[in-house]
Amino acid sequence: MAATREPAKTADVVDDEVHSHDTSSPERKSKDDVDSVNEVLHAAGIGLREDDPTLPCLTLRMWTIGIFFCLLGSGVNTLYTFRFPAVTLSQSAIQFLAYPVGKTWQFLVPDWSFSLFGWRFSLNPGPFNYKENMLIYILANLSFLTRLSADVLVEQRVFYGLNAGWGFELLITLATIMYGLALAGLGRPFVVEPKGLVWPGVLSNTALNAALHNTERENSVTGTKWRASRYKFFLVAFCISFVWYWFPDFIFPALGYFSWACWIAPKNAVVNQVFGMKSGMGLLPFTFDWSQIAYIGSPLVVPTWAILNVLASLVFWIYIITPALYYSNTWFTGHLPLQSNLIYDNMGKSYNVSRVVNRRNDFTFDDNKYEQYSQIYLPVTYALNTFGLCLASIASLFVWLALDKRQAIADAVRSCLVPWNRFKAPAKQPGSRQEKGIYNEVPMWWYLCLLLASLGVAIFACEYYPVQLRWYGVIFAMAVSAVFFIPLAWVYATTNVKIQIDIFCRIVAGYVWQGKVLANIWFFDLGYISGIKGLAFAQDLKLGNYCNIPPRSLFVVQLVGLVMGTLGQVSVMNWALNHIPGICDLNAAPNGFTCPFSRTHFNTSVVWGALGPKRFLAEGALHHPLVYFPLLGAGLTVVVHVVRKRVFPNCRWLQKVHVPLFLGGLNYIPPATGMNYGSWAIVGLLFGLLVKRRARTWWRRYNFVLSSALECSVAIAGIVIFFAIFYTGAAKKFNWWGTTVYTDTCDWKGCPYLPVPKGQKFGP
Repeated sequence: MAATREPAKTADVVDDEVHSHDTSSPERKSKDDVDSVNEVLHAAGIGLREDDPTLPCLTLRMWTIGIFFCLLGSGVNTLYTFRFPAVTLSQSAIQFLAYPVGKTWQFLVPDWSFSLFGWRFSLNPGPFNYKENMLIYILANLSFLTRLSADVLVEQRVFYGLNAGWGFELLITLATIMYGLALAGLGRPFVVEPKGLVWPGVLSNTALNAALHNTERENSVTGTKWRASRYKFFLVAFCISFVWYWFPDFIFPALGYFSWACWIAPKNAVVNQVFGMKSGMGLLPFTFDWSQIAYIGSPLVVPTWAILNVLASLVFWIYIITPALYYSNTWFTGHLPLQSNLIYDNMGKSYNVSRVVNRRNDFTFDDNKYEQYSQIYLPVTYALNTFGLCLASIASLFVWLALDKRQAIADAVRSCLVPWNRFKAPAKQPGSRQEKGIYNEVPMWWYLCLLLASLGVAIFACEYYPVQLRWYGVIFAMAVSAVFFIPLAWVYATTNVKIQIDIFCRIVAGYVWQGKVLANIWFFDLGYISGIKGLAFAQDLKLGNYCNIPPRSLFVVQLVGLVMGTLGQVSVMNWALNHIPGICDLNAAPNGFTCPFSRTHFNTSVVWGALGPKRFLAEGALHHPLVYFPLLGAGLTVVVHVVRKRVFPNCRWLQKVHVPLFLGGLNYIPPATGMNYGSWAIVGLLFGLLVKRRARTWWRRYNFVLSSALECSVAIAGIVIFFAIFYTGAAKKFNWWGTTVYTDTCDWKGCPYLPVPKGQKFGP
């Protein structure tokens, strides 16, 4: 059944106090529940204005500004994916910057019109409206999806030495993004139209949109001391945050890594491992840097029940299980840093993969060299979280679907299959604007054609170019992405937390194409990255729902955006690799252009592509116990379901326990640490519980606007500081205690609990 575009209907289940993750629950809602829902809708700026179907959307102004920001964003974000630390032009920053550009266009450009192929265009169609602003954001949103694709292309070209050329780079990138859009469109009845799937990540964008395009309804609010408009509050918060960010980012960076316990005992390994914020657990997660707090996303938009699930996971897995494994030297992890995303050899040094891979023989793994050198050792958080908990969360996802979501799946399937003309046009609900002819939905066959096109392009790219992944590998990878898309989207749409399946794709490819590293990286690209992009497209579809964007206009904008984003990304990547001397070289790279993300992908592909999971996880192997984590995930999900349904059916808090989130919510560790997750949880609970209860009017009016202001200001300030201070070299001589105290610690240096004497080895 097609989703209607009435704001009050599409989001009537937003509030986290009303709904848990189980959106299929048929519980009756009281009047207080409905009032609470409306409160959150108002806080996110949804429903503040009546929809005006006559507002122009696909204007020449929107296309010009949107394509400009799409190319700018894809260029900046691709260029600085080569650099550590990276600089990112975020989506909210683009949404904010597009507003003054659009208003300037409105006042300066004359109202001239012309006709082209029977269509009439106006240079200035009137006031710059909120639908144009949101479409510019959605078009430019493609620029934020560039990093992962660029990482894989650079990995193949620089670290494996295979330059397949512009043709392959354009085709495989385009195929990956097109398939993501096709997944979002075909999965729309499952992941966009259900009213219970709120997609909290878009609420700050709707709040910013409402603040920028102020409404008379909001200005008429009376009876409260909080009289400032959302727009005024946004500007004040933006300016304060912009100025403040200069301190933790440049003037006093120790404020960002506020590990004061490590400053007191900088050479004590245990103290630094417990309280450290770079290679430690971050047991006291205090930081004054919003980019650290929001490293995994803004905590101000995440439901309280989701934050509590992730916090419980942090306490159990990082603060209890991790030190137990580490200080007992399980898997010889005591000889390594407690946390790192690097792999190590038996001397405690970063693993030199070139010593075990024969580049001249099609990048094959050399068993003799491996035996002579060293087996691979993983830091405890890398092994536990990136591998063990990843496998556990995947098993948990599918058991959760079978136990808790089977009715929701059946309802969505019936909504697709009962109206047999679904692929011609989605069913129209009685009384909806679609039935009245105001908006036409996108037919499903459009997305089906896009899927077939992406499949054809990917097969051609992998067959024509020597990348080891044949046509059946392309189909297999896309099938994996499709299978995982809906469960991952359901978790993300209710919690704003992504559960990763990247290691699963690596392991599957390692079993099927053992020893073929290029096949491994492109199976990962098509099986994992396409799904991640699909989540972003689905989120934009929900955003269009909330902002009353005509569905077909949104489809056209997304289609143009993926083409422009692909061209911008590949062009900038080739320019950087050809014009930045020493790029990706740890010793010669200028200004930090060492390609850290591609290097990490390279290490991972060597582990699973060259070494292979058969050798790494085989019975008797060091990390063999990790193969039992899927049983843990499935079993824990069953136990919680039985207890929830049979033992304590009326326990409200037990209904909010989300096992897949508990197992997979820490997916950014590493490189994120307990400090990032701990501070994220503290701030989220502070605003979601304390502020919301004690200053409810303030929370309702400004919470989501504050989230957007902080994200925009940090993104823009980060770019200004980088180009004005670091890129020009002005920061080279700026040095004092506040810029070095946190780096002169064992936390920063990654000191192990059991150091390896020089020249000696550990392990079996």
